[in-house]
Amino acid sequence: MNDNEALPPRAVSPSHRRGVALTQVELTWIEKRIEHWLRFGRRTEEKILDRRRSISSFAPGSIFGFVRWASNDYGTVISRMDIVRAMEVGKPYQTLPFVRPGGEILLRVDSWPKVERVLLAVDAIEALNVDPADVAPEYWRHLHNRLTAGHEPRAYTREQHVAWLKRRSVTP
Repeated sequence: MNDNEALPPRAVSPSHRRGVALTQVELTWIEKRIEHWLRFGRRTEEKILDRRRSISSFAPGSIFGFVRWASNDYGTVISRMDIVRAMEVGKPYQTLPFVRPGGEILLRVDSWPKVERVLLAVDAIEALNVDPADVAPEYWRHLHNRLTAGHEPRAYTREQHVAWLKRRSVTP
């Protein structure tokens, strides 16, 4: 078996045995050409296809940050970041390349300067000792809207996070 061959598939994937439909994200890493990677999120499963490709799976309701970058001989072709919430079976969702079946897109930015701003916001959230996967979805929408409009987004605060956790605990 060489580096480009896929590993033999399993008879039945663990996610189907449990009866839970997981959102799958295909990750690719070809040095200086294509880099699809996760900035944050809690993986339920990970399946390595070969040296360069893997599939990460997420449970319904979980939030993850997905970065896509590609270049050619002349420079960067694509720089994108999406923050997505994995959806439950039967619920409406948005489609997204390399994410099956799709999810609720909370934030979507194109161009390296905006991707870098989101990555800096994620770093600031981690500096508060908060996992970005636990951040209020409204904050990711706020960040998306402010960056799209060219305005300065507000920083996520510890107080805002505590309020989100309390609201989430009483909402079904």
